[in-house]
Amino acid sequence: MKFTITHSQPDSNARAGSIETEHGTIQTPVFMPVGTQATVKGIYREQLSEDLKAKIILGNTYHLYLRPGTDIIKQAGGLHKFIGWENAMLTDSGGFQVYSLSENRKLNEEGADFKSHIDGSKHFFTPENVMDIQRIIGADIMMAFDECAPYPCTHEYAEKSMELTHRWLKRCIKRFDSTEPLYGYKQTLFPIVQGSVYNDLRKRSAEFVASCEREGNAIGGVSVGEPTELMYEITETVCAILPKDKPRYLMGVGKPENILEAISMGVDMFDCVMPTRNGRNGTVFTTEGIINLKNTKWKDDFSPLDPILTPEYSKAYIKHLCMAQEMLFAMVASRQNLKLYMWLMENAREKIKEGNFESWKKQILPKLTKRL
Repeated sequence: MKFTITHSQPDSNARAGSIETEHGTIQTPVFMPVGTQATVKGIYREQLSEDLKAKIILGNTYHLYLRPGTDIIKQAGGLHKFIGWENAMLTDSGGFQVYSLSENRKLNEEGADFKSHIDGSKHFFTPENVMDIQRIIGADIMMAFDECAPYPCTHEYAEKSMELTHRWLKRCIKRFDSTEPLYGYKQTLFPIVQGSVYNDLRKRSAEFVASCEREGNAIGGVSVGEPTELMYEITETVCAILPKDKPRYLMGVGKPENILEAISMGVDMFDCVMPTRNGRNGTVFTTEGIINLKNTKWKDDFSPLDPILTPEYSKAYIKHLCMAQEMLFAMVASRQNLKLYMWLMENAREKIKEGNFESWKKQILPKLTKRL
């Protein structure tokens, strides 16, 4: 993997560049649509590559391990071939999903003992077998196995959790470096910075992660319930420490305004389930503001859902599909939201190249966050 910074801002830490993988080049900053279970919900693969022009998507180790399972993925020749995806892919390690199973998992030094949310069967994740699973999945970028500390938690808990994550990271690196890719192309491993909302822990974790000298780094444990201001503070603290010449990935973030603020701090990569999840639940992000299609006001509004991105469908029609619980509604709303995120990233890259990202951000934020 090769990361190149091509443009930076004089009045912020925003930068534009590219990540080269053996499945293609990704322009940064980039938003990665989330394909948790080998699909981006409600979106055809062809829409991802041709309509949304996605160059990288995200899969999840936990979900793919449980279903369809590593045997099927390996027989298919890896996840790329299983789903027919020719561009790049990143896999989350499953640490966040194990965290979300707080009532059905136990952590110890060796790893995480958990029960499947599907059938209650028992499983055990270790740093080593999570590396092995991600080798089988075959993502271009693999994530280290970590513990995501809950919010709120005490400083003592956050510190112990961070130290466990660091010890697990050492084991991930050892396993990754002692194994080879299975499908004839290279993979890379990103460590994850943890430390909850405590700046001293975040600094220590960022310094430790930076010292591992991997090809890219991630910031985890954010967007788990903490106030937005704390998320920004954490991100700024960590970005000031992580190497400037390597991509920075802010995991699970978030709203369009969160992404733009994080770009100003020097973040290059983002993912979030929000576009598809909010879409199929009736909230649509547009270039003119946020629409709740469950509101009665849209029933006779025949203007385009989005005049720039989805002019072919009216608000009244999509509201009708929403109320009728038609499948097409979830598909159109999810596509619109993803188009908005991809459009936002494309514009952010262009404005960084032009040198006026910060002034553009100030102009567009009030419109993006306005509830119509």
